[in-house]
Amino acid sequence: MELNVSTASQGGHAVVTATGELDLYTAPRLQAALAGLLRDQADHIVVDMSGVEFCDSTGMNVLLSAMKRLKEQGGALELAAPRPAVKRILQVTGLDTVFTVTEAAPVLDAG
Repeated sequence: MELNVSTASQGGHAVVTATGELDLYTAPRLQAALAGLLRDQADHIVVDMSGVEFCDSTGMNVLLSAMKRLKEQGGALELAAPRPAVKRILQVTGLDTVFTVTEAAPVLDAG
């Protein structure tokens, strides 16, 4: 299965929408999108997980790495609207206490 990634940003805020499966083969796509936003000095990134049906450890590591780099720059990364399967992974691994998890992603103009 594919992973589609799109971004929208406004000021220093950005929303990354991911749909599909986030795994060893598709994680580089999300990593590239997040790296681009970090280069552009985004200070608040929300990853909309509502369309992610599966996420493995590689996907979690991409999210953790981006969150760490963003924190080093004084910013924050949030996960929005994870599906039950992804929520379960966050809970089982304890990452639900590491990430800020919200119920819905903010709506930004595509840019």
